[in-house]
Amino acid sequence: MSKKNIVLDAYAIMAVIEDEPGAQAVADIISNEQHEIYMSAINLGEAYYILLREQGKQSAEEVVGSIFLDDSFRVQEASWQRIKAAAAIKSKGGLSYADAFVLGLAQEMQAAIVTGDQEIRTLAQPDLQIIWIGK
Repeated sequence: MSKKNIVLDAYAIMAVIEDEPGAQAVADIISNEQHEIYMSAINLGEAYYILLREQGKQSAEEVVGSIFLDDSFRVQEASWQRIKAAAAIKSKGGLSYADAFVLGLAQEMQAAIVTGDQEIRTLAQPDLQIIWIGK
């Protein structure tokens, strides 16, 4: 049986870390062995800076370190091809640059996006599946 590709954005990771609405849904998705979990390094960097600002360097390093050690995560580097794809998405307006990487990676991986970010929900292409964890 083939696995379902999933892309997490910073919102999804932060929901788990801060035990916000949707945290259990994200945890269930991550632990489901039928899922391949992807995250752009750009979006992981977004979660890192939020943690740095809100909880300090030690917490940020621990969270990011645990993600890199978790075999269920595939952190995708920002190659030039991915940067160009995100830039093309960003050029259409309405999204942050980091959110453009979520959409670009989801398109590339033919993956569903796990998010509670309203901008992504509103501006994602109709062919992209959104697993909504927001309010």
